[in-house]
Amino acid sequence: MSKTILITGASSGFGKETAKIFQQKGWNVVATMRSPENEHELNKLENVLVTRLDVQDPESIQNAANETIQHFGSIDVLVNNAGFGLMGVFESATPEQIRKQYAINVFGLMDVTQAVLPQMRQQGSGTIINISSFGGQVGLPIGTLYNSSKFAVEGFSESLSHEVAKLGIKVKIIEPGAVSTNFRNGMEMIKNEIPEYMPIIGKFFERYQSTTAHLPKAAPEDVAKAIYEAATDDKAQLRYIIGEDAQFHIDTKFKNSDPEFVQVMRDRFIN
Repeated sequence: MSKTILITGASSGFGKETAKIFQQKGWNVVATMRSPENEHELNKLENVLVTRLDVQDPESIQNAANETIQHFGSIDVLVNNAGFGLMGVFESATPEQIRKQYAINVFGLMDVTQAVLPQMRQQGSGTIINISSFGGQVGLPIGTLYNSSKFAVEGFSESLSHEVAKLGIKVKIIEPGAVSTNFRNGMEMIKNEIPEYMPIIGKFFERYQSTTAHLPKAAPEDVAKAIYEAATDDKAQLRYIIGEDAQFHIDTKFKNSDPEFVQVMRDRFIN
């Protein structure tokens, strides 16, 4: 029997590419999104079920999990891909922006995971793959909300991996870099009217891309391939870093002492 993968946020980007690669490899694919009626590519593929799932709507989460089991009989892999980035200085963020960042990136991910765990536990097998970022290990200025949400995903994933190991369930973390896109594409910006922060914001965006401009960036297809590897390699590996820029930033943190790391980051983006 073919295995089944459930993917959140499959209408575009990593999610859509992941749906395609698993379908090509002969898997049953449940590609979920907030507006499945607008999808006109995945629903034409064999063994692909396109259905609604909004990570902020618990009923839609449970319905999608139930529909997956009814349609294909199992949930062998979950990819928590749905998410978004909110960039800007923390002091200028509204309470609504703060809550939305966590509602989607953290609490929504947790709700989907909790919905599929009973099925995986009953099967005695399964893999949960959470999409993080190199920013889940390295905090950048202007990224307080996004980075902290991904730090939360990493801590949750690491702890959960131990909790479910004896149940035959694996947890994996995917940490892409910029992935051949403009850093601001797909990001929501926090409006800032505090003059003291203006030079800091300007300097960060001026320097961010130039810092890793010499390094090749991964493509969305590379991220999808890494997700497939994580789902099928049968390793106890927790983290998968994609892109030389992601490795560059992570190395900056873990190959330096804490004071050295702080100084490098300040010199790189602030001073």
